[in-house]
Amino acid sequence: MARERYTRTNQKLYFAALALESWRAANLLSAVNASGRDQAEREAALFHLHGAVLALCHEIAGYYRMPEAGQIEAFLDAARLTDKPNPELSELAELAGRQNSWLGQLLRAHALLLQPPRETAKVEPATSSSLITAINLGEEEATLTPELLDMWRSELKTLVLRFREGLSEN
Repeated sequence: MARERYTRTNQKLYFAALALESWRAANLLSAVNASGRDQAEREAALFHLHGAVLALCHEIAGYYRMPEAGQIEAFLDAARLTDKPNPELSELAELAGRQNSWLGQLLRAHALLLQPPRETAKVEPATSSSLITAINLGEEEATLTPELLDMWRSELKTLVLRFREGLSEN
């Protein structure tokens, strides 16, 4: 494979598509290890999508001849972009900073992969009175589906193509 930065972004998007395809196939299985395969493919898809975002950041940094940073957070931190601002990384930083954006959700989901396992929150048993219901207000993890990750991949692919069009030298 060529040593161009864009090839890594393309490769990670392709790997994410393969993982999503395998995830969908794992969902159709009724084997003993189906839940393990489901989790493995979900994590693989998320890993490759995160890698594609990082590769896009490196691609943009290479175009602007910015020093390479090893962490995606360095590229997506709006405060760090004041040194050498550019429209593409600024847009990515804005998307990453918004909790409800696809990129913000992707980054949070990936960060959850790196957390140690923890006990699931227990629901309080019902009280004797049916008028009072105990609920748990603990942080609830968003359910990841192949369709959601495919939508994130699609959004990222659209962004990559738009950025490349603007970055190409005429």
